[in-house]
Amino acid sequence: MGAGGLRAQAALSAALALGLFLHRTELRRQEERGELLAPLVFVLLVLGSVLLHARVSRMDPGFVAAEEELEAGKSEEQSLVTPQVPSNIKMRRCGYCMVKQPMRAKHCQLCRHCVRRYDHHCPWIENCVGEKNHRLFIIYLSVQLVVLLWGGHAAWSGLYFEQSWDWLWHNIFLLMSFLLMAVFSIVVLLLLVSHLYLISCNTTTWEFMSHHRISYLQHSELENPFDQGVILNLWRFFCSCHLTAWEKIYFHRNNEPV
Repeated sequence: MGAGGLRAQAALSAALALGLFLHRTELRRQEERGELLAPLVFVLLVLGSVLLHARVSRMDPGFVAAEEELEAGKSEEQSLVTPQVPSNIKMRRCGYCMVKQPMRAKHCQLCRHCVRRYDHHCPWIENCVGEKNHRLFIIYLSVQLVVLLWGGHAAWSGLYFEQSWDWLWHNIFLLMSFLLMAVFSIVVLLLLVSHLYLISCNTTTWEFMSHHRISYLQHSELENPFDQGVILNLWRFFCSCHLTAWEKIYFHRNNEPV
């Protein structure tokens, strides 16, 4: 999964880095002066963005396993990772893959699996973003944003403006690179900010967009039954190493006295 997106990411990143070093940009001038720290950090960030893309695109986003698979692979380690749902809570069975869905899971038609705490299916990484890879997806977006902003600044530093067609011909790569990176920077920034906002509220893109169609949100007495405050929401997302039994939080919060 994600092979096509990985090739595109690697090709674009390599073309970006090579083009900026071949032209008279600030990175090239620093390299010529022997100031290698900034160019080296930039190259490492570009490489890091490619590796993060590869990891998040090939990573299990939190596919829900069937009962037979759970029994076959049952171990002490797995019991620590997979949260136990109270026996008195009935889980919905997916109409597509017929597995029992934990709360906040959704079936992805493209991946053909149910995904825990489903956020969305990302076409750029050709994979779902769910409970297991959402945190890494945010890290990837952050590194990608730094690369785009730095690359855009470097491309701009190599431009010298003259009113002639020769100027346009010699600077077409830097000009196009700057415009593309400016557009991509805005897109990635908006995506990152929106995700951080939703994370701080402990909601997902799917829940935010389809709130009126999701049964457990329609029947809840609270507008967002999973919101435990910004600090706890952020801590649970970035610092917790285990999957969460959202059913416990849902029923506990809905039973709290108002």
